[in-house]
Amino acid sequence: TGSRASIQAALRTLLAVPWPSQRDVRSALQLLAVLQWVLSFLLLGTVSLLVLIYLLFTSFWLIPTLYLAWILFDWDTPERGGRRLPCLRRWTVWKHFRDYFPVKLVKTHDLSPSHNYIIGSHPHGILCVGAFCNFITGSTGFEEMFPGIRSFLTTLAGNFRLPLFREYLMSGGLFPVTRRAIGYLLSQSGTGNAVAIVIGGAAESLSCRPGVTTLILRNRKGFVRMALRHGAFLVPSFSFGENDLFRQVVFEEGSWMRSIQQRFQKMMGFAPCVFYGRGLTSSHSRGFLPYARPITTVVGEPVMVPKVQNPSRELVDMYHERYIQALLKLFNDNKTKYGLSETDELHIL
Repeated sequence: TGSRASIQAALRTLLAVPWPSQRDVRSALQLLAVLQWVLSFLLLGTVSLLVLIYLLFTSFWLIPTLYLAWILFDWDTPERGGRRLPCLRRWTVWKHFRDYFPVKLVKTHDLSPSHNYIIGSHPHGILCVGAFCNFITGSTGFEEMFPGIRSFLTTLAGNFRLPLFREYLMSGGLFPVTRRAIGYLLSQSGTGNAVAIVIGGAAESLSCRPGVTTLILRNRKGFVRMALRHGAFLVPSFSFGENDLFRQVVFEEGSWMRSIQQRFQKMMGFAPCVFYGRGLTSSHSRGFLPYARPITTVVGEPVMVPKVQNPSRELVDMYHERYIQALLKLFNDNKTKYGLSETDELHIL
């Protein structure tokens, strides 16, 4: 009788515990979706490399040996179209990822499937959340908004030298930001291809601060030259809210920490940023997860570009300036709609 009473008491206690609501479950799924993405991009490549090196000195040495031989055989695949898996883009996890912030895609003009495009993605931010969510996952409806257009995203070529990470990147439609890879997509894969390039790159992440919109673009003209060589139209896009996802410790120009960041960037291709976001257990604690802030990526009007095999410097400068003007117009026309004030300006360095 005593044991039965204790069991009944335990059941009553259990039933008295409030069950998580649907909202709590959705929030948990969204947080887990973002967590797996951050860990994948920050740790998957390095951890995979360390595990393979460790296995080389164990009885499982044949596994890393065969995989490394496969990488050598498969070395050029990232620059020759990769291995994009459409099913990966449709993962349900990306919908939870989208809803965490949330991320929204806004179309302002049609893109014809009879052309190829280079989409300039601004700003870089810390982890390019807007560019990834809109151009790599299918969660925001890019293919539905732009019928017949296939979107791709470029990233640092060094990422494709890391084991397993390279397979993960290629399966989603990511490519090295190299002339060869971009040229392949714009010349060997027919039309209807839209290659998104985060033009400011790693250097721009050093200027990532909430409330400040600074782009590194004045001397970035390689994407315009590529567009001219392949006759690809230039399309500006801007992700409002991208710079609000993290807080960065900004070191003043001339300081020894700033010089270390700049030297590291020149050697490795990316800048080591000191930043923080929210913690895993509470939005009020500090950690490495991005804050839940709305991101709205607006895709602007295409700048028509002719096909010129060997464009002159003057021609490149002319279309580069046209692109900047189109980007400024896109920013000014939409800034008050998505969280900025009328007095906010876009600083282009």
